[in-house]
This record gives sequence, structure tokens and C-alpha cells, in this order.
Amino acid sequence: MSTRRVILELGSGNDLHGGDYTKAALRAVQDALHHSSLSLIRSLGLDSRAMLVEVTIGVQRPERVDAEAVRASLPHGKAQVTVVKGGLDVPDETSGDIAVIASAAIAVRFETLPGSE
Repeated sequence: MSTRRVILELGSGNDLHGGDYTKAALRAVQDALHHSSLSLIRSLGLDSRAMLVEVTIGVQRPERVDAEAVRASLPHGKAQVTVVKGGLDVPDETSGDIAVIASAAIAVRFETLPGSE
């Protein structure tokens, strides 16, 4: 059975000191989640546990994001996390530190209901 995207939320997050890519990613996901409400899903009588949640995180160093920690931070649904090159690193030449900026896109999908295709 196919799925249909019913929600797309975007967010950004950062870690200003220490270059923690996972912390920036988690903040980006939380930012996206705080822009969203599941009222559509509740009003349609859909089970939030059946949601397919696709999270895409963009950071300059994707290999430094703990995708499992990001997945575990999601409150509902069956999540898949993909980390790609994106975001922004802002170096501080004086201290040698970097500020990490992450972006997040969260898509919620449901299996297509009969008759809604």
C-alpha cells in the first residue's frame, strides 16, 4: 500500500559552543515539532502510532550526528532519520570554536486509505 504525506514541518537549531552536531540536530527537530499540531490526525481519527515519520537533518558533518538519539526524541510514530550534508558551521577564529547550525525537515505519512487515492 502506498503512503501519502499529510504534514511537513521545518525547523532549525544550533549549538553555539562546542561543535555538538547532535545537540544542534535535536534542537532543529524540537523547533519543527513545536510548529506542529496533530489536530488534523486526531480529527480524522487516525492512530498517531501508525504515523510514518521521516526526519531529514542537514549539517556540515553528517557523520557526527547520533541519528538514534534524534529518532528517540520523537514522541509519536515509526521514525526514520536521515542525516545529509547541509546546515552551516560558523567558525570563531579567536577561540577556534564553531557554532553549528542544523536544519530539520519532518514529514509525516500515513498509508493511503481506500478511496482516497
